[in-house]
Amino acid sequence: MKISASKINTLLLLKLPAAYITGVRTTYLDSDKCSASVKFRWINQNPFKSMFWAVQGMAAELTTGALVISKIKESGHPISMLLAKNSGTFLKKVTGRVTFNCDQGQLVSEAIEKSIETGEGQIIEMTSIGLDSDGIEVSNFTFEWTIKVRN
Repeated sequence: MKISASKINTLLLLKLPAAYITGVRTTYLDSDKCSASVKFRWINQNPFKSMFWAVQGMAAELTTGALVISKIKESGHPISMLLAKNSGTFLKKVTGRVTFNCDQGQLVSEAIEKSIETGEGQIIEMTSIGLDSDGIEVSNFTFEWTIKVRN
């Protein structure tokens, strides 16, 4: 069974309801890229009338995590994944729709192949960039995922 954007959205509803309720949705997923979008609404606002940083973080993390999940599923090997570290930079107030994009699927494939070959855990540093509806970068996040083939 191939992982798709709609399957990731169902996973959000069932396993990450905070992300689903705040409006985070996967909009695109293929072997190299994942996009997620969220619109500024009452439910995801902060006291400064912009989108709460954590909602942006959920959307950004989703783009990287969905790629890792998808690649693990493709590999057919029992591989564990864990988010080890993250950081974010905020460049502009979000008062509309923001779309996060990560296009580092190849990086994940290489790390999985190396983990399968060596049996050692691997660290994957991935970046997701958030753009507003005008294509202006509003925030970016870096996530450090660790993967390891289970014995």
